[in-house]
Amino acid sequence: MYIPKRYGMSKIDSCPFCQKNATTLNSQKVPVCAAHKQDQLDGLKCICGSTLDILNGKFGVFFSCMKCGNISLKKVLEFNTVKPMAKEVNQQRQPIRSSSERKETNDRKETSNRTEITIRSDDPRYFD
Repeated sequence: MYIPKRYGMSKIDSCPFCQKNATTLNSQKVPVCAAHKQDQLDGLKCICGSTLDILNGKFGVFFSCMKCGNISLKKVLEFNTVKPMAKEVNQQRQPIRSSSERKETNDRKETSNRTEITIRSDDPRYFD
């Protein structure tokens, strides 16, 4: 059965790192989400074991192998695990709090206990 494509649904790129919708391009011209804009696809290998070159064409990103030829991004991601490179995390030490400050934060947590009330449309409280 033939199902026609809808407008705007013909090409939806996904981020190779997290599979969310890709909105930007990184430095290698690979479509990625905003969170992975600085990450790069490095060290991708072909099935035959040789390294792949990233190329950008009319229909998007593809890879070139010296032995196998051109391979699409989708096929390369099937046999390569892609992880974003580890970034340095700046860990700053938190200042030491006094016991009175700790008690204040505990009091706030205790007063914020709230109960959830579910009101349906046929309930008389719905219009209040």
